[in-house]
Amino acid sequence: MWASEKQVFRDSATGVTITQLTSYLSHHFHLYFTNDGWYDNGKKLLIGSERENALNLYSIDISSGELVQLTDLDPAAKKGIQGTYINPKKNEAYFTLNESIVALNLDTYEEKSLFQLPAGFQFSNLSVTADGESLCFGISEDVSDLIAANLGQGYVGFEEIEKARPHSQIWTVELETKKARIVREEKRWIGHVNTSPTQKDLLTFCHEGPWENVDHRIWALNLKTGEAWKVRNGQKGEYAGHEYWHADGVRIGYHGFTESLNRKDGKFIGSIRFDNTDAEEYAFPYQNMHIHSNNTELIVGDGQQSSAYPDGTAQDYIFLWKKENGKMQGPRKLCRHRGSFQTQHVHIHPRFSPDSSKVLFTSDMSGYGHVYIAEVPEFEMLPGTEAVN
Repeated sequence: MWASEKQVFRDSATGVTITQLTSYLSHHFHLYFTNDGWYDNGKKLLIGSERENALNLYSIDISSGELVQLTDLDPAAKKGIQGTYINPKKNEAYFTLNESIVALNLDTYEEKSLFQLPAGFQFSNLSVTADGESLCFGISEDVSDLIAANLGQGYVGFEEIEKARPHSQIWTVELETKKARIVREEKRWIGHVNTSPTQKDLLTFCHEGPWENVDHRIWALNLKTGEAWKVRNGQKGEYAGHEYWHADGVRIGYHGFTESLNRKDGKFIGSIRFDNTDAEEYAFPYQNMHIHSNNTELIVGDGQQSSAYPDGTAQDYIFLWKKENGKMQGPRKLCRHRGSFQTQHVHIHPRFSPDSSKVLFTSDMSGYGHVYIAEVPEFEMLPGTEAVN
């Protein structure tokens, strides 16, 4: 048990109330933006923390701020803590540990192994079907003996791995029986296996790599039939990715850019049904690393450098967009994140709370990565992008 480290302050640029949940002098981060880290009816939140010089999984009581260390893992072990996924039907979470997938009971802290990685492969992310019965994940051929890569610290080797076309597979494991099977395999680098939160037989996956280099980024898969298809198959020179499911489990959100004369210029955010119907897209001038939304009405993104503001003033804000009368308004500034994006663990990865009243994010604005929650006020109260500080 760790005492509360909560600190509350107002953002200097927008006045929005922000709660800092961690302050120990080490890096901390919330789960990857596609993974819902809230559990116990929203009372608790899972995070990763490197306190005491060891990366482990922690739970934070949102009300009291108290932290509970849930794992005590070998500091030298290879751990997929940021990709931890919570079962939507029970208090159980799953993460990778060296060559295995571990199930952790969030009430008793009991751990058990579910799956052993085949020799010559490495894990992608984990996800759980909407009925809570099966774990889905990708694995890809380990090409580290051919390519010097460090994806967590600056995407070193990212383009080279894509060019190598590593053999990849998507697996499912029945949580009750541990029965495992391959549901898809390709001579492509598969990543970001994300299950629909409401449709137990649906998931998305991606062909990983620089978006302009892969054949197509966003794919859907029917687990029952094995059918796979492209999602948002746009025009030549349009690239969309960082896909995520809306809360309804049928729409897929994304952002992207168009390419002209080898220069990334046009940016857009959008969503589409898994069956490629009812698409919505909106142009905007900022480069985002990730966006998230529970629906089409309110979208959050982490702004980066853009050609519209070459001096960097638009670089480090969390932005909101709101749909009104069929048009997307904004973006408006929620708060400054001042994040460096130096490593994967300190990417901002903004994510709405289930009711969209708060935005969870990670930032190393203090020098260390810490976990923050920003309150979401009325959209009209927030400054627009013309209010540059």
